[in-house]
Amino acid sequence: MNSSIRDILQSKGSDVVGVTPSTSVFDALQKMADANVGALLVMANDELVGIVSERDYARKVALKGRASPDTPVSAIMSTRVIWARPDQTVEECMGIMTRKTIRHLPVLDDDDKVVGIVSIGDLVKAIIGEQQFVIQQLENYIHGH
Repeated sequence: MNSSIRDILQSKGSDVVGVTPSTSVFDALQKMADANVGALLVMANDELVGIVSERDYARKVALKGRASPDTPVSAIMSTRVIWARPDQTVEECMGIMTRKTIRHLPVLDDDDKVVGIVSIGDLVKAIIGEQQFVIQQLENYIHGH
């Protein structure tokens, strides 16, 4: 079946929760909690300039004794953002995320505009869904339906 990232975005939606580089880490964390997400895209003038995650907070703020209300997102965000295109397969993106040890993958169109974001959980869910479909097809074949 080989689902694409486009398929996942059509299923889950393409809403992206983002912040600006000057947003405080505290406000970013509140936004993550409110949206129930583990990462936010950092946008400046509709351009992706970074990504900030709960992991960034834990490692770059909490462990270093910084105060999150006084720290801007730009101080802790990852600026070397790995991203995907909508036509890439789930398997390709799973490989990228595994090799790069990342949990969130922004999705950019051919004009480099953000069209969504997928998490490792989204990819696992898609793979499990495909496997369940194949199992059901095999069971139907075996039972002659």
